[in-house]
Amino acid sequence: MIPIDDHLVHRGDGAFDVMRCVRGRVYQMEEHLTRLRRSANAISISFPPDFEYIRDLIKIILVKGKEKDSLIRVILSRGPGSFTTNPYDCPSSQLYINVVRLHSLPDKYYREGLPIITSSIPIKKSFFANIKSCNYLQNVLMKKEAIEAGCKYAIALDERGFLAEGSTENIGVLTANDILEFPEFERTLSGITLNRVFSLAGELVKEGMIKNVRFGKISPEEAYGAKEIFLTGTSIGVLPVVSYDGRRIGRGLPGVVYSKLSSLLWKDMTQNSEVLTEIDWSSND
Repeated sequence: MIPIDDHLVHRGDGAFDVMRCVRGRVYQMEEHLTRLRRSANAISISFPPDFEYIRDLIKIILVKGKEKDSLIRVILSRGPGSFTTNPYDCPSSQLYINVVRLHSLPDKYYREGLPIITSSIPIKKSFFANIKSCNYLQNVLMKKEAIEAGCKYAIALDERGFLAEGSTENIGVLTANDILEFPEFERTLSGITLNRVFSLAGELVKEGMIKNVRFGKISPEEAYGAKEIFLTGTSIGVLPVVSYDGRRIGRGLPGVVYSKLSSLLWKDMTQNSEVLTEIDWSSND
C-alpha cells in the first residue's frame, strides 16, 4: 500500500533504479545502488534506515518471489505528508522494492532487428537528465509516440539536434568509418548497461572489428548512414536496430558488431562473478 499523499504519487518526487536477476544472480547490483544513491542525493532525499539493509531486503524478496529471472525495482520516495509541493511536509522518505517477472522480448526481435524513429518530445535538461527520478512524463510520451508510429522505440534529440536517448534505452551507432559511438552523458542518463557494453567493446577494438569506441555528438544524418545501430538497457540487453526514420541501416539486418557485443554481454551477465551477487535460494525452505 502506498499512501496517496506520498509525494511520489502526486508529484513524481522520488528516485528509483532497476536491476536484473539473471539465472538466480543479481547483475551489477552495486552499480545500480550507487546510481540510486547519486540520484537521491541530487534531489536531497535522505535514505530511510531500511536502506542499510537494502541488499538483504532484495535477496529476501527475490527468494520469496521465487523468480530467478526478474527485474528488481527499488524506489525511494520523498514520503507522505501533504498534497503540496513542499518537501518539508514529508517527515521521512519511504523505500519500496518490487520484484517483477522478466518478460523478455521475442527472439525474432534479436534475430531480425527493429525500427526506431526520432521523437518530437523535448528532452530533459542536463540536470534532470542525469537523475533517475520518478518523474517520467516525457519518457511516457516518447513511448506513446513510438507505438503510435508503429515502432516500439523512439530516440530523443538534445537541444542542439544530436542523438540523446530513448524512453528507457541508450543508443549506440557504428559509423561508416567503423567507430562505435554513444551519445555523451551530459544530456542523457548514465546507463549501467551502456557503460558495460562500452567497456566490453574494447575487446572488439583489440580484435580489429572496430577502430575505436567513444562518446560523442551524433547527428541524425550520421546515424542514417551508420553501418549498425543498437539499443541497450537493463531489460533488453543489446537490441539491434535495422531502420531509423524509415531509412535502412546497413544491410537492413542485425550486424556482426551487435552480435559480438550481445554475446559478450550475455557472458558477462551469466559468468562474471565480479559483477554478480549470489542469492541463497535454499533460504526459502
